[in-house]
Parts: sequence; C-alpha cells; structure tokens
Amino acid sequence: MDAQDVNGRTDVAALMERILYEVKRVVVGQDRFLERVLVAMLAQGHLLVEGVPGLAKTLTVKTLAQTIRGSFKRIQFTPDLVPADLVGTRVYNQKTGDFATSLGPVFAHLLLADEINRAPAKVQSALLEVMQERQVTIAGQTHKVPEPFLVMATQNPIETEGTYPLPEAQVDRFMMKVLVDYPTDQEEYVIVERITGPAIDVMPVATTEQLYALQQECRQVYVDPALIQYAVKLVSATRTPAKHGMNDLARFIEFGASPRATIGLVEGARAMALLRGRRYALAQDMTDIAADVLRHRVVPTYEAMSEGVSSDQIVGHILSKTAVPDKPLATHAQPAAPVA
Repeated sequence: MDAQDVNGRTDVAALMERILYEVKRVVVGQDRFLERVLVAMLAQGHLLVEGVPGLAKTLTVKTLAQTIRGSFKRIQFTPDLVPADLVGTRVYNQKTGDFATSLGPVFAHLLLADEINRAPAKVQSALLEVMQERQVTIAGQTHKVPEPFLVMATQNPIETEGTYPLPEAQVDRFMMKVLVDYPTDQEEYVIVERITGPAIDVMPVATTEQLYALQQECRQVYVDPALIQYAVKLVSATRTPAKHGMNDLARFIEFGASPRATIGLVEGARAMALLRGRRYALAQDMTDIAADVLRHRVVPTYEAMSEGVSSDQIVGHILSKTAVPDKPLATHAQPAAPVA
C-alpha cells in the first residue's frame, strides 16, 4: 500500500483509518481502547490494560498484528513461570555437542502478557526490562526484539487471590493504563452475531516497515513549549498539589507521577495529533490521554481509599484546576520557507 499523499508526506490518518477499519471488522465497540492502542504504537509506548475476561483484549492485539503483517505472541502468566519462559535460554544439542540459543516469545512485534500480576516479581522484571531496553541478553549475547515492538499487559480487577501486584516502580514503565469496560447491549448483540456467524478474514493493509516509519514521523510532530509546560504543571501537581493551589488534594496523594509521565503526555499528544491528521499537537490531544498516562502513577493515600477517592478522581480534579494553554499556531508546526 502506498501511504504517500500528494505532497510526498506520509498520510498517517488515512493509513491508520484503514488499519482501524480492518480491526473493527472483527472487534465490536471498544473505540477508546483501540485508539489508545494506536497511540501507544505510534508513540513507541506500552499498555497496561485492566478489564474483566472476555472483552476482546487478546482478539484486538491479534487482529492488529494481522493488519500490519506483524508477528503476534501471547504469554499466559502463571505463578510457576520463570524468566527463561519469556526471554529464552541456551539449549544443549546432543548431536553437535554445542549450545544453541532458543529465543522466547518476547521476540514478536505485538506481545500480549495476559494477567501479568499472576507471575512473581522476577518474571515481571524480565518483561519490563525488555520493554525498556528492547533487547535481551542470553549467555552474554545481546538479541534485539523486532521493530516495532508493543507490549500489552492485562490485569484482572476481580480476582486478587494468587496474584502478585506490580510495584509502582514497575507499573511506571507502562506509558498508559487503560480501563476496558463491558460493551453496550447493542454492541453485545453484534458481537454474538459475528462470533456465531461466518469467520471474517482480516486483510493486511500495512507493513511493519511502514509502521516503523510512522513512529519516526511521530517524533517530528511539533509540540509548542507552552504545551510542554502544561504537561510539567500537570505532573508537578500530582507531587506537590499545594504548590499549584490545590491544598485539598495533598492529603489524598501518597506519591505523585515521575518524569516518565511528562514524557508520556508529550509523546502521547504527538501520536494523538498524528492520528487526527495534524503535524502539531494541541492541548486537547494531551487532555484526552492525561487520565490514561497518570492514573497508574498517582498513588492514593489510605485516607483517600477510605473516603472512596480514586486516582482517576484526583487526576480529573488536577485537570479541571490547571489552566489550559492557548492553541499553538499551526504555522509553528512547519519550518519557515527559505527567502528567495
């Protein structure tokens, strides 16, 4: 597929629209979730998804991999899992007398880590390391994971028995935490029709090379300094709310967000702008993803939990009390034409 427009520049919105169309031929509803997956893919981030079983989380990632001709692997996390089950290990060959490297399932374009909180901390750390470094070292040899590389880890909010909750420092590695809810009655009717009807063949509409090029293009999206300052203020307010005139929040926040949150807000705003067909980010792009970027990084106090105040409510209050910068000029997004 040729993803070039008349100006010779990649028509990101059109390409992403075709990818989304193919995915939605299989997946019903979940528009917000799908949009966050595409944002994470463009921004080279990773997703932590919380939702009850049966909400098409696996189906979404698998279908997406088919549309971009990418490889897809799924790991079911269990208490007896060891790091070698993820990253791979050295295997002895009796015929040759040599050791060969057997790479694990993390070597895929799209990786689904199902119920990540069911595995012990050592296994979670092995996955989070490859997420950050995008490489694995086995017996002194470094092996890079394929590009693009997206990890989507899921958590079940219902069951807590036999789980190992992710420490805040590890959760911070995920760019966004997305909450997936039940479908509406109308959507569920369509889901049953599609699942019980003839199988739908998904058509590949892009390549991994095109997607990698889009990721590089996403880094070129213009972000106004005022918008970066807005991101800094939002994150700073989660750490020292009194400094930003939100004294009532101080007793509800145990720990605020790290600088990774500020980076995630800026990169996410870039990706959202690109999805919407712009080469410059607006404040709306940032506010739309702010809750997803911040909710897992704001740790409420025991007082907040006792009063039923969630991290989402804290983030919502911060967003409502922080002044949004003026719309940056579109002309700033492009370099000035050379003077003849």
